[in-house]
Amino acid sequence: MNCVFCQIVQKKIPSYIIYEDDYTLVFLDIAQDVDGHMLAIPKKHVQTIFDCDAETLSHLMSTVQKVSHHCKKCGYDGINLLNASDESAGQSVPHFHIHIIPRKKNDQIDAWPHFPGSKTELTTLHQTLKMEEFL
Repeated sequence: MNCVFCQIVQKKIPSYIIYEDDYTLVFLDIAQDVDGHMLAIPKKHVQTIFDCDAETLSHLMSTVQKVSHHCKKCGYDGINLLNASDESAGQSVPHFHIHIIPRKKNDQIDAWPHFPGSKTELTTLHQTLKMEEFL
């Protein structure tokens, strides 16, 4: 497989691993855009959240929570979690991943996307998006 994250899992590409268990891996993002920026991935190749089975997602979210708690112990105040699933959402690596960005009070990081404003009324959106049966 030519997936860069799978190659990191297989230790074919060096990385700065922060946490690893049987199902997940968390490593520092080499972009170095923000101190402590990490990527949490399932070891199993899954492209997006849409392809992710419930067990894999559960393991990943448990790891994200564990690493987030660890960041608090390391002196950070908060965490941003970001995910883009599918190219239409801006996903650049086709392996499901969650960005973990540790935050400190007044760190001047603007990690929240800037939205242009909704174009559709809430009642219409509600009709489109509401789930008739809760899973």
